[in-house]
Amino acid sequence: MNFVLTHIPERTNKPRKTGLTMVMDKGLSLRQVEDFIEAASDFTDFVKLGFGTSFITKKLEQKIKLYKEAGIRVYLGGTLFESFIIRNMFNDYVKLMDKFKLDMVEVSDGSISLPHDKKCEYINKLSKNFTVVSEVGSKEEGFVIRPAKWASMMNSELKAGSFKVIAEARESGTVGIYRPTGHAHTLLINNILSKVNKDDILWEAPQKSQQVWFIKLLGTNVNLGNIACEDAIPLETLRLGLRGDTFFTFLPKNLQKN
Repeated sequence: MNFVLTHIPERTNKPRKTGLTMVMDKGLSLRQVEDFIEAASDFTDFVKLGFGTSFITKKLEQKIKLYKEAGIRVYLGGTLFESFIIRNMFNDYVKLMDKFKLDMVEVSDGSISLPHDKKCEYINKLSKNFTVVSEVGSKEEGFVIRPAKWASMMNSELKAGSFKVIAEARESGTVGIYRPTGHAHTLLINNILSKVNKDDILWEAPQKSQQVWFIKLLGTNVNLGNIACEDAIPLETLRLGLRGDTFFTFLPKNLQKN
């Protein structure tokens, strides 16, 4: 840090297992990646190359190398995994991971219909050679999964070998764990937290209000994902109580305004 301030909440250090920040790269150029790394690599744990952008992104191999050299783990979006699965190309997907020397994969079923036992089978197979993050939820607005089923699916996927389970919200933050307005689906989230270890969940929270909500609910070291590149540093200030929305969250009562 550039100077000293008291009463700053303690953040976990990289490589961390909690307090994770996953940033979504939706097609940055190499120059943009270099700028992002210079500014925000200390605050970014994972970069997801969103949905199917890796299929058309220029200089993909160089981009992945830049992130890895900066200590940021990279994986391809779950939609790309589903694109391979629906085409019966699972083995080709594994070869692709090896080609780009990726050690992390996302398993999801937000766009395709995939029996849950088959999804867990993919997780188990991949977990033998990769760190797996698996996503629970659907990208389709109006598609409802019962709260109890969310928790059951998350625990099954963790048992199958997932490092973290991702609570789906889409890049818009208007489905899954959120209402169409972007407000948190509190009944669903509380039900999940009553049955799944909070540290095993990575909550997609693309909107600032959602990031604030989870920090206030679960603390500075909550795992958050689908963060825009330009929001990595602003999110870190939210985690540290250095932005208006969380300014008083971590201060002792004697320093708080009346």
